[in-house]
Amino acid sequence: MSTPERLIESTRALLWERGYVGTSPKAIQQRAGAGQGSMYHHFAGKPDLALAAITRTAEELRAAAEAQFAGPGTAVERIAAYLRRERDVLKGCPIGRLTQDPDVMADPALRAPVDETFAWLRERLASVLAEGRDRGELDAALDPAATASTVVAVLQGGYVLARAAGSDEPFRQAVDGVLGLLAAHSAA
Repeated sequence: MSTPERLIESTRALLWERGYVGTSPKAIQQRAGAGQGSMYHHFAGKPDLALAAITRTAEELRAAAEAQFAGPGTAVERIAAYLRRERDVLKGCPIGRLTQDPDVMADPALRAPVDETFAWLRERLASVLAEGRDRGELDAALDPAATASTVVAVLQGGYVLARAAGSDEPFRQAVDGVLGLLAAHSAA
């Protein structure tokens, strides 16, 4: 792996573990096995490197979600595949956790990929739900945009509940609950 790649991957891991303030250039360099000169040769500074790391994380999360959304099955089955895919629940969502980081949220450049990812997720879920409604799988009265926002809120809230409890059980319950609500809107 090249030095820039090691720096980006190290920053991604540290942002998830420690947040922006807790991710020092020295910690990044140590984890990446790179010197200060290498870091500043490839990146203008910590904000530039953090942006590359957040952008990469956002791209990977969107790609992983799209794999389920574009897969086979009904709208609810595809959403269930997305919600039930393997995740490190107790670590939380690597993008969702950044919303709790005041330094990330205060910086428009760092905030942009976070906001774009959540906007994309809500829009993509709404698209899957609208498709299911249009194919007669879901009740015609279902509001795809509002329901998509609910699914995202339940997912992110499930992470919070799981972390607070130190168990992935609250996350599974939240997913089961929202899928039960979606099933209740399935056309008979």
